[in-house]
Amino acid sequence: MGIRGRVSRATLADANDRHDWRIFADFAGILIARARALYADDAFGEELRLSAYALDSTTIDLCLAIFPWARFRQNKGAEKMHTLLDLRGNIPSCVWISNGKLSDVKILDQLIPEAGSFYVMDRGYVDFARLRRFTTASAFFVTRTKDNIRLKRRSSQTADPANGGNQRSDRCVGNRCFAGALSRGAAPN
Repeated sequence: MGIRGRVSRATLADANDRHDWRIFADFAGILIARARALYADDAFGEELRLSAYALDSTTIDLCLAIFPWARFRQNKGAEKMHTLLDLRGNIPSCVWISNGKLSDVKILDQLIPEAGSFYVMDRGYVDFARLRRFTTASAFFVTRTKDNIRLKRRSSQTADPANGGNQRSDRCVGNRCFAGALSRGAAPN
């Protein structure tokens, strides 16, 4: 890059002030598209031929004295970075930056489900109205339920131990069937 010696923070700050952030966003989009193309034919798993994504967020602590606009709590500043990670190649497909107060589940409104793909999320994303969009888009989601969830069980099947993993049973609740282990072994009503 032709840089000889140390680059001062002031130089980087001045460069960030003078350059439009969209240049970097567009460049990142181009790099992500190229990286995804490189990993497109890599085997992800014997049985999983479709795309799989992991969705999660992290809170980035900020000093309120320097970033007063990032008020998170009375004496704490924060922003959140929500990341959709393509598990084939561990490449971020989308990154959203939000206010630290934004609930994780609300980022599902920004996500456009890809038909035939699998989305793995933690229990912070359980909102059946929002998750219904995955079903209607012919996508699949995997999540754990919250401890206090109230579901009406219609039927159960014992999981096949030959499949391995931690799955204990498949449960049909309401009009939908959900597969997976339940937290702390508690069965829904």
